[in-house]
This record gives sequence, structure tokens and C-alpha cells, in this order.
Amino acid sequence: MTEKKRNWKPATQLVHAGTLRSGFGEMSEAMFLTQGYHYDSAERAEARFKGEEPGFIYSRYANPTVDMFEKRMCALEGAEDARAFASGMAAVTAAVLCSLKAGDHIVAARALFGSCRWVVETLAPKYGIEATLVDGTEIGNWEAAVRPNTKLFFLESPTNPTLEVVDIAAVARLANSIGARLVVDNVFATPLMQKPLELGAHIVVYSATKHIDGQGRCLGGIVLSDKKWIDENLHDYFRHTGPSLSPFNAWVLLKGLETLPLRVRQQTEAAGKIADFLADHPKVGRLIYPGRADHPQADIIKKQMTGGSTLICFDLKGGKKSAFAFENALDVVLISNNLGDAKSLITHPATTTHKNLTDEARAELGMGDGTLRLSLGLEDTDDLLEDIEQALAKA
Repeated sequence: MTEKKRNWKPATQLVHAGTLRSGFGEMSEAMFLTQGYHYDSAERAEARFKGEEPGFIYSRYANPTVDMFEKRMCALEGAEDARAFASGMAAVTAAVLCSLKAGDHIVAARALFGSCRWVVETLAPKYGIEATLVDGTEIGNWEAAVRPNTKLFFLESPTNPTLEVVDIAAVARLANSIGARLVVDNVFATPLMQKPLELGAHIVVYSATKHIDGQGRCLGGIVLSDKKWIDENLHDYFRHTGPSLSPFNAWVLLKGLETLPLRVRQQTEAAGKIADFLADHPKVGRLIYPGRADHPQADIIKKQMTGGSTLICFDLKGGKKSAFAFENALDVVLISNNLGDAKSLITHPATTTHKNLTDEARAELGMGDGTLRLSLGLEDTDDLLEDIEQALAKA
């Protein structure tokens, strides 16, 4: 990559970085729908497999279209290397497990997406990996949970669904002091509003299904880190377990990246206006939005984020009955468990994304029966406000 490309701003990187063109000079990235690759000679095949000659071997390992997506994400994130996965959860599972063995210990923030929490709390212990969940908003909780065998820290910030914010730099310093690695799920902030690697994190994961695609079309995930960690930990896991992203989905995600700044900017502006409206509404008991001064971790947000969020969390005073009535009365906003879409989406976490948690676990996370997560789309903000206002009247 030339010096000029390294100095490109994010919007330019997301259109041009990592582009590989064939001899036809196509403008749109080519979609290489192939399983395998041809070698000119047996000697070249041997050299390719030995790593003595660059090139592709098998699309489960690497593919030109997938490679473009990985390189573009590396340019945006400031990472040395990446591997793209078939889904966000495939990426999370790989990032958490690929460098651990029986007897190791994970410390994770307890405010995690339900499936992420299952990987840490249920799957990892099946393989002899211990796990401790903590309130991630206080660095002292991380320090108290450390053991001699602690090898990995894992967090998401802002969290799903209550939009708590964790001090990534502080947790990264603690990880470095004990020789552990910090994995950050950066989905809610997007790579445009938070750079975990710049804050000291070692590994960043995304569900590309969310804002990166951003239009409800396909699944995808990605893990980004330094080349040494990927070569020594992730590469063989990825190669032999087969969670690779399809070339078609990689092409869709490349197209999504081109419009990511435009979409996230509009969604964040809409979220800020709607958060201000909800904060003053008599039927709303609590409003959490990272772009407001009353956010519980507002000081940390100023240090590590460059914008608010495309999501809002709020509680309706009437509990589940009011939450369901509100959801059912919405016209423009759609009921879904997804987020980061071009369409505005409303989620009742207690009965969907976090339904497998106990009542006590949800209470620890500040999630009640009236808690709703709103993901803003690209509709006209006035239409969204009107829709939300009329639905609140029926809650």
C-alpha cells in the first residue's frame, strides 16, 4: 500500500482500499465464484502449498473477493491482517477460542449479546476453559477477576442492548500487564466511531451482517488483529474448521462498505433526535443513548468514541404489556431482532435476543420487561418521530 493510500480518509478507503482488478479492468469488484485454483505446473502447486509462491489454493482458505473485503476492512480498522467468516458469531467464537486451551481462563463483561455470552459461559467451559463474568464498567472488577491462568479478556462496547460503555484503554492496559489479549466486539460503535486497536485492544470482531452490509441482505463476520497473532492462532483454526465467508457475501459486503459512512451518519443523526424526544416522554422511564450528556459513562465516551450510536435503549413504564403494545402499534418501524439495517427496527430483548438469560441475569444487566432496543434506519426522521409518537400513545 502506498503512502497516499495510507493517508486516505475512511470514506475513500471504503470505496477503493484493497481493490483487485482482473485484466478486464472492471469497475465493480469481481465476484470469484470458484472452489479451487489451477496451477501451471506441479512445481508451482508445490510452491504455493509451501508458501513460497503467493496465490490462492482453495476458497475455504482464501479467495480473491473475500481477500478484497478483508483488506478493505484492515485499511479502515488500522489492522495488519484479518479473516472473514460466514457470520458474526463464527467470528466471535473463533476469536475467543482459537488461542485458548483447557486450563485457561477468560474474563468477560457480563453485558454481552446472548450468543456471545453462551460461547463464554457455556461453550468454553465444556473444553476446560474457565470463565468469569464481571460488570465491565468498573476497571476494579476486571482486576479482581484476574487469575494466574487468565489469558483473554472479552467485551463489547457499547453493549447489547443497554448501551453501556466500557473503558477499552483501561482494560487493554490491564491485559498487557498480565500478558493477556483483549477482544472487543465493536458492532454497536461501528469502525467509524470507535477504533479499538488504537485504544490498545489486540483483536476486533464484527458481525458484518449489521451495519457493514446494512441492508438486510446477507450474513458475515470478520476478525482483525496483528499478523503475528493471526498467523500463530487464528490461521490454522480458520483453515481446518471451515467457517469461511462465501465470495458472494464478500461481494455484497464490499458494496455495503461503500455507503457505510453515509448510512451511519444519517442513522446517528436520527438516533440523536429521537433519543431527545424519548427522554422527555412521560411514558419512558429510562433512556440510554451514548450521544447524550446524561449517559452513565459520558466521560469515557468522550475519550474513545467520535459519535453517538445508531441505536437507542429505553424502558417503557408499563413493562412487557406496554412494550408489546408499542411494538404492535408501530407502522414505519418494524419488529425484528436484527440491527444496523436501512430499515428502522425495534427489539424486545427479554423475549428475543436475551430470552435464554435468567430473570436475575437480565436484572443485573439493567434489562427489564419494558426494555426496548431501537435501531434507526434511513427513513425520514420526521416520519419516524411521528410513528413513534403515535405508538407511544397506544402503549
